[in-house]
Amino acid sequence: MTTAWGESFSPAGYTARAMSSSAPKKLEVDQEYPGTAVKRMNACMERAKSLDKKDLNQEWEDVRRKILWAGGLKDLPNARPGYGYTGHSFNDWNHCDLTTMLGDVSHNENKGEVSGIAIGNQLGPGIQIASLPELGPGGSWSTCMMGCNKDPPQDVAHIQFKSRIAFKLVWCPPNFSTFVLVDDAGNYLNHGTPGGRLPDIRERAYNYKVVQGSKYAKEAERIGKEAVKEAA
Repeated sequence: MTTAWGESFSPAGYTARAMSSSAPKKLEVDQEYPGTAVKRMNACMERAKSLDKKDLNQEWEDVRRKILWAGGLKDLPNARPGYGYTGHSFNDWNHCDLTTMLGDVSHNENKGEVSGIAIGNQLGPGIQIASLPELGPGGSWSTCMMGCNKDPPQDVAHIQFKSRIAFKLVWCPPNFSTFVLVDDAGNYLNHGTPGGRLPDIRERAYNYKVVQGSKYAKEAERIGKEAVKEAA
């Protein structure tokens, strides 16, 4: 399976591993989180940064579809849960991590390492169905972010899939009407202030509470303060 996955991106912190002569020459491996689909992760980050304010300030459902697209996910609101359903993605407080994992870890199950997540939690079939192939090897999924406030993060992406996230959606305090997208290190990628029917205010507020005090909260707090000043 992995012989079809040649990846060429080579930032600091990643090393290239030579493959056999019948396979692509290099496979980018994240030594700390080897389940990361590096090429796909970086493609998703670039898509997230490419979205303009028109894309992110529309009606929420339209914005959410753009975020799914950026993350390499199909909009499948009518699929069966577990079989590609993405209607929940970025629509509650928790399923807001866009994780890009290699195929050989996409079938990993939670064996109790991730607190609050059901034992088993096998996501492989849904990842295969919902992932857009053009962004590179592996798959994408909106994984649960609970536990991400710890250092190192103890969430589904980093523990169950041994993968970094391409981005995380965080609603910005104090009004929680603007969201920010940040990368695995908590760095800014993009933000927007959508209209229409947003996720419930309690979901948005708790989404921020889960990251509060961590690297993932800093940009949300900065953008939230700027939004308050602009509205004054």
